Amino acid sequence: MPTFQPAQLESFAAKLLQAGGASAEEAAVVAASLVDANLKGYDSHGVMRIPYYVQAIKEGEVAPGEQLQVLDEGPSRIVADGNWGFGQVQAIRLIKLLAAKAHDAGLALGTMTHSGHIGRLGEYCEKTAADGLVSMLMVNSHGAAVRMAPPGGKAPRLSTNPLAIGVPHVDGPLVLDFSTSATAEGKVRVKKIAGQPCPEGWLIDNEGRPTCDPATLYGNPPGAILPMGGAQAYKGFGLGLMVEILTGALSGGVCARPVPYPKKGNCVFMLLIDPARFGGADHFRGEVSQLADYIRSCPRIDGCEEILLPGDPERRLAAKRIKDGISLDAENWNALVKLGQTLNVAAPAVA
Repeated sequence: MPTFQPAQLESFAAKLLQAGGASAEEAAVVAASLVDANLKGYDSHGVMRIPYYVQAIKEGEVAPGEQLQVLDEGPSRIVADGNWGFGQVQAIRLIKLLAAKAHDAGLALGTMTHSGHIGRLGEYCEKTAADGLVSMLMVNSHGAAVRMAPPGGKAPRLSTNPLAIGVPHVDGPLVLDFSTSATAEGKVRVKKIAGQPCPEGWLIDNEGRPTCDPATLYGNPPGAILPMGGAQAYKGFGLGLMVEILTGALSGGVCARPVPYPKKGNCVFMLLIDPARFGGADHFRGEVSQLADYIRSCPRIDGCEEILLPGDPERRLAAKRIKDGISLDAENWNALVKLGQTLNVAAPAVA
């Protein structure tokens, strides 16, 4: 598998994005976000997204140079329109506005419609945790791409509707980041491009039969991703349903519907909380720290070397990939090389 140092891959990603129509500032922000996702093990939200982003610019689904538009606001809320700008760029702009309000008022709730794909939600939780804030983020697909079937159904009715919660912690933030479906759509896309089967339990075909073929998700009629939870899938689907409402309906945006919205993107929900304005920052830090220590001290079953908390696997993998490099499967890498040839951007040498 081709392997690259993070800075090398980030530079290539930024050049591709800028050649595809992004400004230098936008390309730098998006490239850093994508490579960070690769570092943390979220390859479905990493550089494999670049061909899709460049195609989205070409087709008018993403509009370079657009500013975040604040439609309405109060002491602790912001209602925003991303104007179909790059999702990572607009999300960071919204986070900065909300963080200032959260420090002033104790909490801040923001929504955003008409946003490009904002990427890995955990990234924003890590950023806000570094600022001492608790965060909760969720998105839908702006009513444009349903992928998940309800329990008992054989056709998709919701997007994968991820949810992330971040908490500051002295040893590194606790970050819970997951799709409410059995897997993220991007992971199925990675498997499809790589020509690899999906694990059992991810997909059903358009007749409701279990399948490992990633191409079924993109068929006509399409298959579907199962809800998170296995035998308890109704819980995952129910959580996804509430994410759909809090992102699409509350924001003034779009929920899943029989006729999809014509542009793919995200409706966004962000909640930031300053613990200093509730039980106190010192109390919060102390309680989170003792709770983490208490859980890690749990007696372990045979074969378990240690108890991990949300955020631990990502930090460890990032440390390893910073040292050893980021590996990409051949097909996804070839897609980037092919795009570079089209845009006259030379690919870095493969280690």
